[in-house]
Amino acid sequence: MQSIIRAVFLATAFLAGIAGPASAQKALTWDEVRARFEANNPVLRAGQIGIDESKAGEITAFLRPNPQASLGVDQVGPTGKGPFNEAVLTANLSYLHERQHKRELRLESAQKATAIAVSAQADLERNLIFNLRSAFVGILQGQAVLHLAQDNLKYWDDLLRISRDRFAAGDIAQIDLDRLELQRVQFESDLQAAAVNLRTAKIQMLMLLNERTPVEQFNVMGLYDYTDQLAPLDDFRQTAVDNRPDLREALQAADKARTDHKLAVSNGSTDPTFTVDAVFPGVSKDYGNFTPFLREYMGVGVSIPLRVFDRNQGEKLRTQLDIDRNQKLLDALRAQVFSDVDSAYALVDSNLILLRPYKARYLAQATRVRETVRFSYEHGAASLLDFLNAESDYRSVQLNYINLVGAYLLAAGQLNLAVGKEVIP
Repeated sequence: MQSIIRAVFLATAFLAGIAGPASAQKALTWDEVRARFEANNPVLRAGQIGIDESKAGEITAFLRPNPQASLGVDQVGPTGKGPFNEAVLTANLSYLHERQHKRELRLESAQKATAIAVSAQADLERNLIFNLRSAFVGILQGQAVLHLAQDNLKYWDDLLRISRDRFAAGDIAQIDLDRLELQRVQFESDLQAAAVNLRTAKIQMLMLLNERTPVEQFNVMGLYDYTDQLAPLDDFRQTAVDNRPDLREALQAADKARTDHKLAVSNGSTDPTFTVDAVFPGVSKDYGNFTPFLREYMGVGVSIPLRVFDRNQGEKLRTQLDIDRNQKLLDALRAQVFSDVDSAYALVDSNLILLRPYKARYLAQATRVRETVRFSYEHGAASLLDFLNAESDYRSVQLNYINLVGAYLLAAGQLNLAVGKEVIP
């Protein structure tokens, strides 16, 4: 039924009307809601800062070791000619030379850590978008249920007006009129419950958007319907393998583990330290063993640590084991991806199986039965109980259809989550 399929638009117009021109705000589409979410959600923004931090780590990883410089004064004491007469000034400059491409491997590992952070951010956004989509569907469903409750209450009030006229004319008994009026309580209850559920869904949406807009002024709009066609399961599986950011993150983690193992092996190699030193003796200080006398001198040297005990064996073993661990996690995640897709696909397909007969037969049948029994009741050919049962069946069928559409949209969001992109709008 077109009135049910597009109930969201009618409910949006109603809510804007009761809010008044002063407080009315343009209802947001899904694309507008998503844009606001990506711009304002604090969790997403914090994740982006984490990526920037990881990029800053790349700078640190590629830095060279700092040279070391020292300056000293020796042989200071009472020599009779002054405390500094025999003093010797010494200067030393040293630099650690890293071998086996340590800097390059550190940079490569840091860059792969940044790539992992980017994939983790995409996976975070994937999950938060699912929550956002669920809240969006919750608002659309709340609007549709509210519109149905308003229609039912209006329909019942019209019936009561006619029934009061019939009672005044002596066409129906007092007990029948009382039962009809008592039934109105159920419609009032349905309306209030729908309004509370809609408000709760809006609050959830505002929290995700990090907005302080009053609930009464916030609204969304969209087509509350389902897509009857569903692509083959294998297509969704392949799309998930190509697009799931958590699967990409696991692949990148396995690749980084291999780089970290290379770095651990490189860190086990020996790095020499080159040294330049110089001595500047006091004015009267000569080294008489040299001809002519030597007053200043300098030297060069190299020191090489003997890695007899520590050859970085622990890190080499740990990173080798980490390669195997990440590969096992990758295999497990691949299986999980297929499980997620298959489960979500089955749920969408199940909802479609239930929705098709509703749209093809049940909605129209429920309306036709209610109107037929009402006509018969008003002309004395059906009892009040028959009419109340027909009205109850109509409400149940209409509400079940709205809830099934909502379940389908949530299942479609679950399938989008499992695939890693919006394959069902």
